[in-house]
Amino acid sequence: MLLKREISDPITVIEKLGGLQAQQARPPFVGLWTRLESFKREQLLKPVHARKVLRATTLRGTLHLITPRDFAAWRPVLQPMFSAGAQSILRDRLTTFDPALVLEAARKSFGARARTFTSLRDELVASFPDGDERAMGYFVRMHLPLASLADANAPWGFSSDAEFNLDADAHDTEGDAQSLVLRYLAAFGPASIADFQAWSGIKQAKPVFEALQSKLLKFQDPKKRILFDIPEAPRPSEDTPAPVRFIAEFDNLVLGHADRTRIVSELHRPRVVTKNLLVLGTFLIDGFVAGIWKCERKKKEAILKLEPFEKVAPKVRKELEREGLELARFLEPDATNFSVTLHD
Repeated sequence: MLLKREISDPITVIEKLGGLQAQQARPPFVGLWTRLESFKREQLLKPVHARKVLRATTLRGTLHLITPRDFAAWRPVLQPMFSAGAQSILRDRLTTFDPALVLEAARKSFGARARTFTSLRDELVASFPDGDERAMGYFVRMHLPLASLADANAPWGFSSDAEFNLDADAHDTEGDAQSLVLRYLAAFGPASIADFQAWSGIKQAKPVFEALQSKLLKFQDPKKRILFDIPEAPRPSEDTPAPVRFIAEFDNLVLGHADRTRIVSELHRPRVVTKNLLVLGTFLIDGFVAGIWKCERKKKEAILKLEPFEKVAPKVRKELEREGLELARFLEPDATNFSVTLHD
């Protein structure tokens, strides 16, 4: 949905894209603004507040905006990855508490009412004083199907310390890994098995692809790696013009493949993904990441600052400025002055 903005609705697009990473509250709105014709913030806030879009832990063990039916279908498929990740990250810290008892206590707590993880950890420490506070909270996050509650006062839908509740529809259902693979390929194919594993966080997905071989097309990239796709997926030719586009922080366009050189060069990647694993906002020129952006507010002025990786041609500069002004207006609608600066 980056070659041409589409006329659609946020729920349809979120399902089409396989969710939108929402570790921070604002990026999914930018992701939809980039892909939808005349998208307004309220178009996503409305389904978020109506619980038709959930913010929950899914792909790679990170928060995503996802529809309730996808959350119910995908959570069981992803659970083994969550459990393995918790075991690997927490290690000896798991010995400070009884995991089964902590999960039982957390399930009862969330079953009684929605709460923040700050309040949950306080309750767990009171019940299990010898337990590692942060480890218990993380273990619960990785083992219970929890979804954030929207905040009516938060400009992007969710507060920084959001309340969570237990999502019963995503509990004790049978997962379908094949459906998850097909949904990934519909959004990101042609792609390799390693690409799917990087996007989902699931390891050793080869048997699932093998079981789907009769339903998939095969391709080979210049490095002779096998790529898969669904037959009906669009595959534009390589000479298709790609307009300038601004990509949100943490967008799965940047994170959705193991081989990210198809979208960002290895030379520039360290400037996009920081050492503390922040994924900065980027902009595309001719379909490739060509720089990073951030929006700053100074009183009534919104300034979109662009840092291209290389010199930008005058024609492209005008396209960036035109598109960038619209992004600044979207991000800071109550500002009165808007500008775009390029530091190349």
